Amino acid sequence: MDKKLKDSLENMHYEVVGAHTSVEICSWCKKSLLGQGVCYKQQFYGIRSHLCCQMSPATGYCNFKCRYCWRAHELNQGISMPSDVDSPKEIIDACIIAQRRKLSGFGGNADVDQKKFKQAQEPMHFAISLTGEPTLYKKLPELIKEIHSRGKTTFLVTNGSVPEMLKKLKKENALPTQLYVSIDTPRKEEHKKINIPLIKDSWEKIQETLKLLPELNCRKVLRITLMKGFNDSHIKDYADLIKKAAENDEKTMVEIKAYMWVGASRKRMPKEAMPYHKDIQEFSKKLAKKLNWKIIDEHPRSRVCLLIKKDFKDRIMKFD
Repeated sequence: MDKKLKDSLENMHYEVVGAHTSVEICSWCKKSLLGQGVCYKQQFYGIRSHLCCQMSPATGYCNFKCRYCWRAHELNQGISMPSDVDSPKEIIDACIIAQRRKLSGFGGNADVDQKKFKQAQEPMHFAISLTGEPTLYKKLPELIKEIHSRGKTTFLVTNGSVPEMLKKLKKENALPTQLYVSIDTPRKEEHKKINIPLIKDSWEKIQETLKLLPELNCRKVLRITLMKGFNDSHIKDYADLIKKAAENDEKTMVEIKAYMWVGASRKRMPKEAMPYHKDIQEFSKKLAKKLNWKIIDEHPRSRVCLLIKKDFKDRIMKFD
């Protein structure tokens, strides 16, 4: 990893493990330990905040330069990863050690729930998202299998530009527990301006991913990161994308989440682009009406609404 990137990440309290993996303790993990609330993912899906490890095996590698991304684009490592990468076992072992080390200070805090702190020493949910595009990591199927073999869950977030990897996950029986696909722009024109792809045919690749989703036997979420004045129009076009991805699948969900004015995105985006929760609600109502879906839940502190055609029994997962 480039030293400038490594120094930048460590300055932001990320921990770099191995050659291309990073770990960061989510603020909601800390809040959960302190009894100050839980992440919307726990409320919406049952993912326990204090047991969640936020990591990425593709740190610094991405094929988009999204305007709203917190990353410093000038530190991008490339649009593809080398074939010589760290093994999944090395990555997961190192991530767990890093998680424990970064949480160690909470053990002496009188305000921390000690039962939760003890449980947190063994993270059970791996959010493969943090930074970069994880589907560029060539051993992703093996990574997901390694996590699942340990009785843990996986939550993979992708920009949808590498449908070949999703096909590989399906073929190798390595689909994640829950798959998130970002659809932050409703049309090709906005995609080029907002996502700023570094590869050819990126819009077509995303369409291929959306068409593939009904074939993937796992939980699926389409995520729209909403930016006020940038991608908060063309409701019908969003609805058409969602219908393509949710065809004959009653359990596909949609998150409408506010862009947050943080990190390097502050150099590219005006602060006014950050929506209030009322803006998220308004957009969600319009989209739900166009789809004939429902707003099934919301988390005002995170400025996010969850849309679904019809609620289903195991939406909120139960764990021992």
